[in-house]
Amino acid sequence: MQVPYEVPRLSVSSAAIGATDADLIIIPIAQDHTAATVAAYDAIFGGDLSSALDRGEFTAKACETLVLRRLAQDWRTARVMFVGGGPRAEIDAERVRRMAATAAQAARHQHLGRIAWADVEAGTLSTAARVEVIAEGIVVANFDNGVYKSRNDRQFFIKDAVILSGPDTTTAAATGRATGESINAARVLVNEPGNYLTPRILAEKAQALAAVPGITAEVLDEHAIAALGMGMLLGVSRGSIEPPRLLVLRYAPASAPTGPTLGLVGKGVTFDTGGISLKPADGMERMKDDMAGGATVVAALRSIALQQLPINAIAVVPMTENMPGGKATKPGDILRSASGLTVEVNNTDAEGRLILGDALWYARQLGATHVIDVATLTGAIVVALGKTTTGLFGTPDPWVNHIRAAAVRAGEKLWPLPLFDDYREQLKSEIADMVNSPGRPAGAVTAAMFLKEFAGDGPWAHLDIAGTAWAEESKPWQPKGATGTMIRTLVDVARAGLPGI
Repeated sequence: MQVPYEVPRLSVSSAAIGATDADLIIIPIAQDHTAATVAAYDAIFGGDLSSALDRGEFTAKACETLVLRRLAQDWRTARVMFVGGGPRAEIDAERVRRMAATAAQAARHQHLGRIAWADVEAGTLSTAARVEVIAEGIVVANFDNGVYKSRNDRQFFIKDAVILSGPDTTTAAATGRATGESINAARVLVNEPGNYLTPRILAEKAQALAAVPGITAEVLDEHAIAALGMGMLLGVSRGSIEPPRLLVLRYAPASAPTGPTLGLVGKGVTFDTGGISLKPADGMERMKDDMAGGATVVAALRSIALQQLPINAIAVVPMTENMPGGKATKPGDILRSASGLTVEVNNTDAEGRLILGDALWYARQLGATHVIDVATLTGAIVVALGKTTTGLFGTPDPWVNHIRAAAVRAGEKLWPLPLFDDYREQLKSEIADMVNSPGRPAGAVTAAMFLKEFAGDGPWAHLDIAGTAWAEESKPWQPKGATGTMIRTLVDVARAGLPGI
């Protein structure tokens, strides 16, 4: 098995572009400011840049690339890649990140191990913010999905990356590097096949991922889970020979005063067959990614700790398989949650909300004051928002707005959906406190309403990443597979601090 990623040696330099020694220099260029770039660099390439622009061979639209060889003898690097950013007003955090990842992926495919990014296009970001996402984009691009291929001759990683910027951006580059590494580690977990990532193995790997200064970990086995009365988590796990696990991570830096605590809860279903309510065979292999929410919150807490953010935080991840075994929960069974509420299970394929319900309750017991859960929860959210946008639910509005603002800063797309009381009517059961699956109408909303019943008092939000956790096709900045979505947003929520609500 080959390694899935490598973190390049990353540094910041104030050297001039011409004095930089690398295999490739990357120069970003805004679509509506090409004249300035041509004036600065065209002579170095014998007019090839302006010629490519005039012919339409290169238009500088977002993530379009053009590789040229320099003619000027006073430049130490012979090969230059121009990467388009689109209109300057649109060059935000996500655009810069994609530009950096696109260029770095192209460099990898050309087996160029030393790259430099010329930070000459400001876009809409401050210098520090720009350097941070450039570093992150380069690190995220240094990733390979083909780790289980017996021969993967194309695997090649960037070894050194230099960002040509001021020396005061060293911390920003280090932050971006740490975030990118955390995202890659989460993507590795999400990509793992179910036979290599059972609940017990996920608990071990997630614990190892979180083994950084400031984080303590605890793994609860099936006996401890039963002692807590988590009947919903145990009910989902009954059909599998693999026992469930509950991972608890705590981060309490000395710089954080006692008080508010951020609680991150992530769904950790290592493989989801649907249970007795069996899924169709077509596409079921993708259900190995049903633990993406768990990987997300673990990676986010790791990044929070590496940045030494002054905030108290915990992460709770319930881990199980959902299998149709002889002891599996059947449609019509009733499960008693740790909170005491009873649930009539009318669809065993609506298992994520069951295990999250027990985990949300436990996060509150551990002292979480502000809670966010992350889950590949519903196909309905894909119908509503497609594959580009994460669904956001929560209460109260200031907490939801706080998360939306963090997503904007992080360059990730999410959109709020309603939690009107009328939707609660769909959850009613004749024989228990509620059903777990009230049907197709507003399926993403009713799933969130179910979680709300267990979220307790205080700010709570739910991120449904069923549409965004997995890329169905390769892009210049993203290979097919796990995306690591919402890690940046969670880190930015923590960086901004917890609002008094």
